[in-house]
Amino acid sequence: MAVKISSGYRLFSIVNTCFLLLVSITCVLPLVHILALSFSSASAVTAGEVTFWPVDWTTAAYENVFGKKEYLVAFWVSIQRVVIGASLNMLLTILIAYPLSKENSQFPGRTLYAWYFVFTMLFSGGLIPWYMTIRDTGLLDTIWALVVPTAVPIFNVIVLLNFFRGLPKELEESAKLDGAGPFTVLWRIFVPLSMPSIATLLLFAIVGHWNSWFDGLILANHTDKYPLQSFLQTIIIKLDPAYLTPRDAELHALVNNRTSRAAQIFVAALPILMVYPFLQRYFIKGIVLGSVKE
Repeated sequence: MAVKISSGYRLFSIVNTCFLLLVSITCVLPLVHILALSFSSASAVTAGEVTFWPVDWTTAAYENVFGKKEYLVAFWVSIQRVVIGASLNMLLTILIAYPLSKENSQFPGRTLYAWYFVFTMLFSGGLIPWYMTIRDTGLLDTIWALVVPTAVPIFNVIVLLNFFRGLPKELEESAKLDGAGPFTVLWRIFVPLSMPSIATLLLFAIVGHWNSWFDGLILANHTDKYPLQSFLQTIIIKLDPAYLTPRDAELHALVNNRTSRAAQIFVAALPILMVYPFLQRYFIKGIVLGSVKE
């Protein structure tokens, strides 16, 4: 039997589709504009001639960004930071969130541990003690200085433990009756069922590590240890003309702050844009739905 669709529902669908399309265009157009700026000449950008298509096409801004070995080294440092840092974040987040998701009867002292982690999220010793701790542990000028201090993202732990608490308890009880231990329950039941949440937190971790620049400036004493964002910050914001080579001077004559920053923004956003499609499917997939049968 065919279901009759009312005219009101059709009108709502049309309005809703148009609204969401408008929102999507609003989100995409700024990125398109930045891309057009990065491929336009400095004179065209200064004259305000660039909208959503490059004017006087040139790749000078990207040559300025990637024309030196130091840029590629900084890019590689950022790749290492994202891979190591995000993996460490997710491993520790899962291992901490699982026991904290239990009731006090199953994990005595659970509330005390939970408040301990929340306290560290709200209060810190300050920048100087933070730096001195990292220095005294010998982590300065290493990749570990960029990933160890942020190894446990407390907000992500809270999000994941609440997701774990929402999973059906019958699944864990059934697994224990079959002889499964805590680690088996965690990695073979909880983690697969929590993939939408884990994928979201993984994206947060990747974006956080990729966009971070301040800690790189403080914890690295040499530019060859800088992550990409820190290195771009030093050459674009604090550019010293005294150190420009003739080739650099020629490139800088073809670019200005707006084209350089546009290239910087797009270079920084590109890896995230490439990763997001692989994680997006987890955002809309309800793995838990129907996992417990009557």
